[in-house]
Amino acid sequence: MAKVSVGLRGWRFEEAEIFTDEGEFKPLDEIPEDPRERLVRLVSLVEEPCDACYLIHGDEEIQQCRQASIVYGEPREEVLLCEHHEPDFLYWFREEDGRDLVGDAVFADAFHEWFADGGRAPEGYGGLEYVDTEPDELPSPPDANEIQRRLEENFVEGERIDLRDYGPDADDDEDATPLTEDDLDGVDLDTDYPTR
Repeated sequence: MAKVSVGLRGWRFEEAEIFTDEGEFKPLDEIPEDPRERLVRLVSLVEEPCDACYLIHGDEEIQQCRQASIVYGEPREEVLLCEHHEPDFLYWFREEDGRDLVGDAVFADAFHEWFADGGRAPEGYGGLEYVDTEPDELPSPPDANEIQRRLEENFVEGERIDLRDYGPDADDDEDATPLTEDDLDGVDLDTDYPTR
């Protein structure tokens, strides 16, 4: 089974997991959870700047940042890089114990801190060589609107949650302490709180 990168190099997908026999992307509900999460995340990453460039230039000079072409790490803890800064990341990963943080929630932050503190690969430190086999044969990943449409396709109505299942009257929580009026002192139940 062949592995392919989609949108950015780095994350690899089994072709059979994400493409139909006709070479089109499968419906999202037919893609296994991990590759689906990565594919959906890629949609928001493909236009982002390189993290290292951003650390150098910031918002003030964001136009100086190169567009990311490589992604490492796990979704939401990923590091985005241009080809120019990939050797810095690989040096950090191989020689500065970055590999010990694989899967850790601080993976991306640790690289960012190292780079911001002046960490760089030595002159001439090699990156990875990639073999692009017929990259034009792969379909473009769906855009954000298409992903949203596909996610909503099978969504009829939101699942109702019965708060009694989670409160003091919940069947499985015999040790729960019932709420009293004192527990709600200072809570303004008429206030609209942000959801995120």
